[in-house]
Amino acid sequence: MPRRSDLRSICLIGSGPIVIGQACEFDYAGCQALKVLREDGFRTIVVNSNPATIMTDPGFADATYLEPLDLEGVAHVLERERPDALLPTMGGQTALNLAMGLAEAGILEELGIELIGASLAAIRRAEDRELFREAMRAAGLQVPASRIVRRDDPVPGGLRFPVILRPAFTLGGHGGGTARSAAEFEHLLDQALRESPVGQVL
Repeated sequence: MPRRSDLRSICLIGSGPIVIGQACEFDYAGCQALKVLREDGFRTIVVNSNPATIMTDPGFADATYLEPLDLEGVAHVLERERPDALLPTMGGQTALNLAMGLAEAGILEELGIELIGASLAAIRRAEDRELFREAMRAAGLQVPASRIVRRDDPVPGGLRFPVILRPAFTLGGHGGGTARSAAEFEHLLDQALRESPVGQVL
């Protein structure tokens, strides 16, 4: 991809707290992205709530913000810095969900900030279980038999166990699981629906 001469500054959203030994790839990817962007002459801004990451060390970005990774915290940084673009794809699910929230709240448009790395439509297609399933089918790929359940839907019946539950828009399968009985299924479904910020489970 050629260098974008219309962009001068790029804000990267980090992944926030990570468990030791897990999800370190987000910190590594973020560090590499910041390094390449700076080498290409872009002013870089990173916002992350985790001071224990390498990407928040001095020298990785031109400006580093240790702020809560919520809409208010990130919006505050964007209002102050006014970057040309926002890069959420190095911060995992946390950053992707924040980018969607910022776009849907109109904050990116209001500040004239372009979403780069993945479009809003691509993020939705990858994270929404129904849209992802349809994209795979449209590409000619086989997918397991599945149903989409939303918060207000009745509990589905006639299932053959085991059943895998996967909530939409969650980090690393958080809130999902495998049910081996109807009772376990109802318990896991309730948990998965609560964990999904959009109330959707595959």
